[in-house]
Amino acid sequence: MARLDAVTVSYGRRQALQAVDARFLPGAVGLLGPNGAGKSTLLKALLGFVRPDRGRLRVLDMDVVEQPLEIRARIGYMPESDAHIPGVNAVTFVAYCGRLSGLPPADAMQRAHAVLQYVGLGEARYRAVDTYSTGMKQRIKLAQALVHDPDLLFLDEPTNGMDPRGREEMLALVRDLAGRKGVNVILSSHVLPDVEETCDRVIVLHQGRVVAQGPIAELKGSSRHAFEIRVKGDVERFLAGLRDAGVECHATDEDVMRVLIAGDRGARDLFALAARCGVQVRHLQPSVQTLEDVFAQAVGES
Repeated sequence: MARLDAVTVSYGRRQALQAVDARFLPGAVGLLGPNGAGKSTLLKALLGFVRPDRGRLRVLDMDVVEQPLEIRARIGYMPESDAHIPGVNAVTFVAYCGRLSGLPPADAMQRAHAVLQYVGLGEARYRAVDTYSTGMKQRIKLAQALVHDPDLLFLDEPTNGMDPRGREEMLALVRDLAGRKGVNVILSSHVLPDVEETCDRVIVLHQGRVVAQGPIAELKGSSRHAFEIRVKGDVERFLAGLRDAGVECHATDEDVMRVLIAGDRGARDLFALAARCGVQVRHLQPSVQTLEDVFAQAVGES
């Protein structure tokens, strides 16, 4: 659906994207990375809003530099920031976006009513958008991205500022679009559970570079073994021992640590290391790799 070949984008002296190679296959693909990783810049480059210094971009088998208008006519874009028109009600705003995308006025209005109903704003469609709550504004951004029935949907941080219930409802809409309705989706987010709940594949950006990409199940199903462990004693010495042994370790919200061991090593090796470090293992449980583990390994966190 989209691809980047050795794409570099700079803002002054700062390189937001550095020689990025990426492939967005049909279906739902997550674009994952911490804030400032280059996710929004990548989406804007694919839309033709920013020109690359080097490299080539193609979307829907069209060259972005040569055919930006043709590409944007077939893409729905939900931006991270608000983009409504103050004083305009929802149905008028969404219909206007449909007309900007090339729909005739009557078709644009008909589609506006339909997509507002779909995203859960049917009863509020005659209210001015600037009176909406944060969650409602997120929904209307999704509605305007869908109004012209795009071939590809870009969602930039779609759950920003939403409460837990609103977040779950937004993710359910994304799953429905990608699953039941067959819309191709690129979901950009720094929230790992959002990507894991909605996408089959992921591309991980860090400091403007692609550090991992592929099917989530494949990235999680590596040769590393995951364990949850809690120890009593000199924890710092144990952590140093883990690092020296090449064992990846992540803290959790409680006093339990997640460790990932590569190769044929396992629980026996953790018990042996604990004994050498003079700490007592109080809890040890096998676990499974998560997208968070994949992300931490990709960006080099510990």
